[in-house]
Amino acid sequence: MTKLPLFTPIYGILPAKGKAQEIIAPPYDVLDSEEARELAKGKPLSFLHVSKAEIDLPPGTDVHSEAVYKKAAENFGKMLAEGALVRQSKPCFYAYRLQMGAHIQTGLMVGACVDDYDANRIRKHEFTRPVKEDDRVNQIKYVKAQTGPGIIAYKQVPEIDAVIRKNVKKDPLFSATGQGGVIHTLWLIDEAADIKAISDASEKQKTVYIADGHHRSAAASRVKKLMVEQRGAAHTGTEPYNVYLAAAFPVNEMKIWDYNRVVKDLNGLAPEAFLAAVKKSFEVKETKGQAKPAARREFGLYLGGKWYLLKPVVKTPSKEEDPVKALDVSVLSDLVLDKVLGIRDLRKSDRVDFVGGIRGLGELEKRVDSGEMAAAFALHATSLDELISVADDNQVMPPKSTWFEPKLADGVVSNPLL
Repeated sequence: MTKLPLFTPIYGILPAKGKAQEIIAPPYDVLDSEEARELAKGKPLSFLHVSKAEIDLPPGTDVHSEAVYKKAAENFGKMLAEGALVRQSKPCFYAYRLQMGAHIQTGLMVGACVDDYDANRIRKHEFTRPVKEDDRVNQIKYVKAQTGPGIIAYKQVPEIDAVIRKNVKKDPLFSATGQGGVIHTLWLIDEAADIKAISDASEKQKTVYIADGHHRSAAASRVKKLMVEQRGAAHTGTEPYNVYLAAAFPVNEMKIWDYNRVVKDLNGLAPEAFLAAVKKSFEVKETKGQAKPAARREFGLYLGGKWYLLKPVVKTPSKEEDPVKALDVSVLSDLVLDKVLGIRDLRKSDRVDFVGGIRGLGELEKRVDSGEMAAAFALHATSLDELISVADDNQVMPPKSTWFEPKLADGVVSNPLL
């Protein structure tokens, strides 16, 4: 059976001409049901009717119920039948650009080979949660398409760069503004020579890395196994379900933001006693303004209306010793959250919450000043080199280690199962 390339062209399902602005929507997992319901008001073509189909059912409907997946399938089918979404007649690649303010990143919408995911050539750095995996499996099975892309980071490939540069000189299929003012632009790459160049160049890559979308990729792997069982002898290995939908970007164009922590209590300590305990492991200096870390091994602490800059005075692990323990998020967990506050499992503790860096340090101040939280910690952003080191060591990062912006949009491209 022929092995598909790491990056394989797909039969894209796209917004019809002139419809992208009405269709594209934030990723399913950045909104709760009520936010999605509000955002989709008066927008019958919003992709939220597919990705968050509970908005078309009575409030309080269990988001994991069969009724939600059936509604998603009904809405997706209707958009295809009425021509708002259009399936392309042949498999292609798509150049995909995200622009958020001055930041621009341009990559590809591809079908990422599921066999390469299963073989760890597409490398992971996070654990998946069964309930979230099951949700994505059911969404794909009922809708009969992968409707939300994962993000793959790859080390820059000159041959792929050349194809992208050539094709973005053409008129785009569309350019639409999504949540937060992010501009999403898509170009068709349909020339046989360009498709071959991308596929061939991708096959030369030893490894690529999941930046975001671990549950989407794990679900696609499970769905492929189901489809192989269902189709039996009819399975050829070239069907669309043998790949999963991904937006692939060169690492040099991607941006990881800081992912900060807020804690509900000081583990029974008065603020002065807490600071004294922190000083056993850190140099602590009060700052006049916000203590935004400028480099690795710097941490901001907001406590009692004041900002402090923390720098370790004890030895911390190097990347060579342990790429996970060397992460700033791990150092903070080991020396403060665990050692001082007794928060040992970030996945299960209800005493800690996480704030994406795009919200700024003002959001940390707000959470503490309101009395909701007792203290906040600002971190320096995890780098893509650190992510790659963890993935290459076949380890996983602590929860909420990376926050990628700009976010993708759902509805830009979907990948059918057949």
